[in-house]
Formats: sequence, structure tokens, C-alpha cells
Amino acid sequence: MTVSTNAVADLTPRHRNPVFDCGAARIRTQCRHLATVVTISGAIDAGNLDHVSEYSRRFILPDNPFVFDLSGVDCFSAQAVSLLHLVDDECFRAGVEWVLVPSRAVLQILRITDEDGAFPVVDSVHEALRHFADVIAMRRRVLLPLLTRTA
Repeated sequence: MTVSTNAVADLTPRHRNPVFDCGAARIRTQCRHLATVVTISGAIDAGNLDHVSEYSRRFILPDNPFVFDLSGVDCFSAQAVSLLHLVDDECFRAGVEWVLVPSRAVLQILRITDEDGAFPVVDSVHEALRHFADVIAMRRRVLLPLLTRTA
């Protein structure tokens, strides 16, 4: 007997992270040393917005910065801006920093809805991870002298 699910499409070899198929959107999650990276490609619209939101928010973890990579999104509806507000609120509640890697479609909707300055934006996942590494290094430089003994 075989069990099949249409929610998860195993489109990659077993040693890689599976892709969550959410209608017209495909979501991949990677927990990296510096941050959790949720990458979405395809379309985010009213038809899959609830599923994309629910799936994405479960990867916002305390003490782990969050990178929301939408660079592969080619269709982003105006209603999908609520997804970014949800991520922003969840990250605030969890006490974690987050950044958005937008595609042209996402940037266009942010401009149209006058939300283009509302979220922390970087150009790439690499830039986001470098930012988080710099933040960690700065904290170490500040905290390390405070932890050394003076006798």
C-alpha cells in the first residue's frame, strides 16, 4: 500500500531539503548556522496565501534570525503584503531579527501599496547571512571585554 500526499512534493534527492508544494508557490526551508532561510518561488496570491503564511511562520524560531527569500517569486498579489506583516509580527514576538530578499514583483507591489520602506530589505541571501554574521561579530567585540577578569 502506498501513501501519497499532494501537499509535499519531494522534488529533490533525499539528502536535500524537500520542497513544499503550495499551489502555485514552492517553499524550501534551510536551517543554517546564522539564520533560518525560507525560500519561496512561483506565485503568492489569494489562492495560496493562507497555506504559505501558515507554513512560513512555523520556521520563525526564537534566537535564530530569519531570512525570507522571495527572490524567485514572479507573481505577488497586493493581498500577499499581509504575509510580510505576519512575518514581521511573528519575528517581533519571537525577538528575532529578519530580512526580506524581494523579487522585482514583490518590490513592485510594495511600491504600489506604499509599503516599500516598511520591511528590512537586502539584495541576496548571501548579503543577509553576511549581515547576521557581522551582527554576531559586533556583539562578541562588545561583550568579550565585559566578560574578562580584572584583578
